[in-house]
Amino acid sequence: MAWDFTDNAPIYMQIVNGLQREIASGAYAPGTRLPSVRDLALEAGVNPNTMQRALAELERRGLVNAQRTAGRFVTEDTAALSEMRKSLSETIVADFYRKMRGLGLSDEEIISVVRTWIRENTADNSAASLSSQGGDLK
Repeated sequence: MAWDFTDNAPIYMQIVNGLQREIASGAYAPGTRLPSVRDLALEAGVNPNTMQRALAELERRGLVNAQRTAGRFVTEDTAALSEMRKSLSETIVADFYRKMRGLGLSDEEIISVVRTWIRENTADNSAASLSSQGGDLK
């Protein structure tokens, strides 16, 4: 994972968000052992204490479980993982929506832009088939 930290949030929270995205995408599958704190810190270019704080936050959120001698593992709690994905996707959609409205687009125009983009940029054209079946993005 390429780490690119900004000044707009604490580094440990940026790590939390990055690891959540990795878990949500399946890069770290349920039950997968995470690299050690030291290895993750080295990869991210941060102090191990910063990485430890990020991992402690993921544990607090129920996304990672620590096993004393074996390390940390991604939870196998499908409900927790599903809720995390839902929360992440809602955050992304809300940000996208605010930006599109900031461009002056109406809701209908936003939906049209999304449908067009999906149709032109996906191999299976699932949006086109959804639209033709009445199961669109409304």
